[in-house]
Amino acid sequence: MPLTLTENALLVLRKRILARDVHGQISETPDEMFRRVARSIAAADLEYGSAAEVAASEQDFYEIMSRLEFLPNSPTLMNAGRDLGQLSACFVLPIEDSMESIFGTLADTALIQKSGGGTGFSFSRLRPKDDPVQSTHGQSSGPVSFIRLYNFATEVTKLGGKRAGANMAIMRIDHPDIEEFIGAKANPVELNTFNISVAITDAFMDKVKVGRQYDLLNPRTGGVVGHLDAREIFDRIVEAAWRNGEPGVIFIDRINRDNPTPEFGEIESTNPCGEQPLLPYESCVLGSINLSRFADGGDIDYDHLKDVVTLGVHLLDNVIDVSRFPIPRIEQMTRANRKIGLGVMGWADLLIRMGIPYNSEAAVNLANEVMSFISRHAAAASVELARKRGPFPRWYQESMYQKGAKPAQRNATVTTVAPTGTISLIANCSSGIEPIYAIAYRRISFGSESLLFAHEQFEEYSRKHGFYSDSLINSVAQHASLKAVSGIPPEAAELFVTTHDIPPEWHVRTQAAFQNHIDAAVSKTINFPNDATTDDVKAAYELAYELGCKGITVYRDASREQQVLSSQATHSTAPPFPVTSPIEIEKLQGQLLEMNLCPDCQSQLQRNGGCLYCTCGYSVCVQT
Repeated sequence: MPLTLTENALLVLRKRILARDVHGQISETPDEMFRRVARSIAAADLEYGSAAEVAASEQDFYEIMSRLEFLPNSPTLMNAGRDLGQLSACFVLPIEDSMESIFGTLADTALIQKSGGGTGFSFSRLRPKDDPVQSTHGQSSGPVSFIRLYNFATEVTKLGGKRAGANMAIMRIDHPDIEEFIGAKANPVELNTFNISVAITDAFMDKVKVGRQYDLLNPRTGGVVGHLDAREIFDRIVEAAWRNGEPGVIFIDRINRDNPTPEFGEIESTNPCGEQPLLPYESCVLGSINLSRFADGGDIDYDHLKDVVTLGVHLLDNVIDVSRFPIPRIEQMTRANRKIGLGVMGWADLLIRMGIPYNSEAAVNLANEVMSFISRHAAAASVELARKRGPFPRWYQESMYQKGAKPAQRNATVTTVAPTGTISLIANCSSGIEPIYAIAYRRISFGSESLLFAHEQFEEYSRKHGFYSDSLINSVAQHASLKAVSGIPPEAAELFVTTHDIPPEWHVRTQAAFQNHIDAAVSKTINFPNDATTDDVKAAYELAYELGCKGITVYRDASREQQVLSSQATHSTAPPFPVTSPIEIEKLQGQLLEMNLCPDCQSQLQRNGGCLYCTCGYSVCVQT
């Protein structure tokens, strides 16, 4: 089949993915890019099979990518078969309680971000503020001060040489500086390259339920140094998130119960968007199946989905073999555990094609069914690879192997759900497992009129059912929900629900349904209307914990001064002043962000999970 890409997809590819020559000119077509990636990744098969098998794998990989049925993470598309060769998106690095570790990890971070990866850290091991420093007879400045240091370093280190890097900072709920950490991003311009999340324990949640105090532990000594009221701290986390979406929460004990290699340490942190818990020095390569491509009338083509799941696991496992790593320790850890993250995108589009509203029992049931199917066959594919190539090396050192609890797998983890901000734009599908944000939107350029775009399936549906008109689409673009637009049949408004239509409970239940069948975790935003209360947010946190989610990220509409996504721009996009200097360019970019527009191309910014992104390919990870 000929490769068909939307205008938005081509913008992303030209801006971020396609190779360029020494003069900075694009030197490959999208089709050649997919062929480059397929050829490079298939080459790993030569270690395990024949040249004919390599050629067959190359063709299979090329076909599932060029048909937009499966795409690996952006670093793989950018770097496979090229000099850099760093193909992973997710990294976690350790920070121990010493200046040598703090600054050594900072140097490693710069190398990772330069190569295109995002980094996560736990700052929980650092001694608290004002704690004594014996070597200097001084006092510690505390973990939050070092987060600021990392933030500054990231601002001046371009991710892959193209955009600001992305980080995750995590602190345990029992750290003495937890109150400072909770408020660290109260000012929205602070820590702008970081998501922050509190690592909450089961013991803390038990104290919240009964309204008791809990202990604060000095990580330097392990001793109890104070007590806080659990409910008050929980309420403070909820209120901070209600105000501007920060901090998020991870349920650290839930994460470690699924730790596949506990003998090698506890998991303390995740990647920047929270979907990939990793041990220190681990990395993970991600890839996502475009579920919208598997709708067959009112059914799902499970036979074809199984084939793509199997190929996706094969492709991601090969990526580990062909990837180059910025730090030797990361290469050792990654190849010892061989973690991959096979996920999904296009979930909302699949539901529409099947006539199922996102906020319904039928959708939650289908989420369980689809992800259970994918998980079973992904695990089976990893077992088959282990039979041919051997399991991940640390399998033999794990108690689960000795007990014979499960068959040997090639990969310590296999499944995850990522935000898919860039690759969903390339695949022209809804991102991750998020609902549709807007049915129609405007894309605007300097010096020209705005162009109106409508969701492809809505346009097809409205034409088929006889209520399409240009004026209707213009009206839809000015509202967050179809329910506010006259002339929309009730059944259409029910099917084409947007983020603003969906009560938070359904967001949480959807996340939990996928998490039931995921090895790692799920990146998902729990959206609230602007008039939501802190009690509403608290109820979502409690539901996420009860349903077994590994974390939760919330966003109350318009709770930030710079709203990152709206259904239609409300400001003029003419340049506010002539651009004549770098300083003025920086001012212009700031004003564009205030107008909810992309600094690169002035299009409407969009949000998914922890990512802000634009149709041109501009993206950055933030907590939302």
